[in-house]
Amino acid sequence: METFKKLKGFFMPHKLFFIYSTVCLLIVTLITVIYPIVLQYTIDEIILEERYENTLTIALVFMGLMVIKGVFTYFQQYLGDLFGITAVYDLRNALYKKLQYLPFRYYDNAKTGDLMSRLTADVEGFRFFLSYGFSELIRFGLLIVISFSVMFFYSVPLTIATVLALPFLCIVVYRFDKKVHPAFRNVRKSFGQLNTNVQENISGIQTVKSLSREEFQTTKFNSSNGHYKDRYLETSNVWSKYFPLMEFIGNLSIVALLSYGGYLVIQGVVRPGELVAFFSLTSYLIWPIMNLGFVINMFSQSKASGERLLEILEEEEKVDKEVMVQTEKIDGSVTFCDVTLTYPGEEKQALQSISFHADKGKVIGLVGATGAGKTSLTQLFTRFYEPTSGKILIDGKEISEYSLSTLRRNIGFVLQETFLFSSTIKTNIAYGCSDASMEDVMLAAKRAQAHDFIIELPQGYDTMLGERGLGLSGGQKQRIAIARALLLNPTILILDDATSAVDMQTEQHIQLALKEVMKDRTTFIIAHRISSVQHADEIFVLDEGKMIERGTHEELIQKDGPYKRIYDIQYKDQKAVMNV
Repeated sequence: METFKKLKGFFMPHKLFFIYSTVCLLIVTLITVIYPIVLQYTIDEIILEERYENTLTIALVFMGLMVIKGVFTYFQQYLGDLFGITAVYDLRNALYKKLQYLPFRYYDNAKTGDLMSRLTADVEGFRFFLSYGFSELIRFGLLIVISFSVMFFYSVPLTIATVLALPFLCIVVYRFDKKVHPAFRNVRKSFGQLNTNVQENISGIQTVKSLSREEFQTTKFNSSNGHYKDRYLETSNVWSKYFPLMEFIGNLSIVALLSYGGYLVIQGVVRPGELVAFFSLTSYLIWPIMNLGFVINMFSQSKASGERLLEILEEEEKVDKEVMVQTEKIDGSVTFCDVTLTYPGEEKQALQSISFHADKGKVIGLVGATGAGKTSLTQLFTRFYEPTSGKILIDGKEISEYSLSTLRRNIGFVLQETFLFSSTIKTNIAYGCSDASMEDVMLAAKRAQAHDFIIELPQGYDTMLGERGLGLSGGQKQRIAIARALLLNPTILILDDATSAVDMQTEQHIQLALKEVMKDRTTFIIAHRISSVQHADEIFVLDEGKMIERGTHEELIQKDGPYKRIYDIQYKDQKAVMNV
């Protein structure tokens, strides 16, 4: 029950629904146990005593009990569902909010399909036990206690003979629980992996088709699907072994009851009606214990689901210290003091002893091969990752002294991999500034050279985009992402290869627009094209996490170093054409 104790903060605030549902359940259970008593009275007092004048009264009482039971059953089930669905409403919101604040390092290893499985199937599995499982446990407990009481009232010897097999049944149920819980946890994990395969395939369907890898993906899915099937069959195997055994032990109790009870009726110790009522009460006693396996099955699923949900909820998130610098605007000077970065779980250093100072309003170009550390450097500004050693200062203060909201509100990012939401173009541009006016949105789009193609679309800025911006070219998506960053009016602007998907002519237009936008902003431009950084105030050349060169474009061209070699590779063909 440790899992439920940890999650009680989500369902305890709604305990009144559960209490009202339990009261209704108590009434329903009492009426259920009255049935055998009515049956005993009908046989012994009406049929055997031939008092048929009471038949109508008994029939009306019985019908009245059924109506009352039906009404309270409705409220019991409705309130139980209300308890479960209200609790997981809060739980699902908490999980989703938690995912928003987990650090980047968590998503380095997390799989989208598995997270989706946790927020859907696992939450639903937990809800089902809250809505149905808890009430079933209480129902079973009430039936056993009340049935035992009535059975002892009728006949103590017959009760003892009936329950002799019950300890064996309890042992089997206990062993079943020990086997079925790990089996269901494996099923949940396997289902998460299956979801991951589906999500990755759908997201990368263009790559799959372009490389004719449909058969490979089908085989890969078949393997995951087969693994899920095998894990589920393991659970089914446990279920199939233990349930017939539980049913056999329960039937032994019934055989003992009929044998000994028949003998007592012949001896005149027990009346026939009492034996029939006793038989009905025995089913109320054995049925809950036998079906306890079903509830344990449900409990095991919900426990496995709860453990997977707790893995998210208990994950350490990045939180601000109590004392933080809270300010609307920062000036934008950036200083790195011997900064080293090693990603969690890796041995190789992504950055090694990086030091520099960029004054407010300066433009810094970052050049180097893929994996040189350019993006890693800029991700430290917003504390997506924490440096392993060294200090990072903004306006002379360590970035750990600023609140995360202050940092990220003042830093505009245009990532290399552009992501757009399934919404309107206007909503995507204004995503980081929801109170922006239409004029502000259009101004940002014009600065990013996106306005012209937007107004040519059927609904202009109200055009709905497909998933991940489907329907736009790579260059169009990047220009919208640039507009989104510009609308924030950030003090520090980071362009992570932001013009990689546009043609040379469009890049020139964007560069002209950005020159105006970059005034009084500290700007870091990550680029593979020399043309994107040659206007920078200073250029850093990175290689395997080290800064191996720095200077202006003109200074670096004069040196026979890595930058000059990159320049020659990119421009030698152009020079050859010019000389023809």
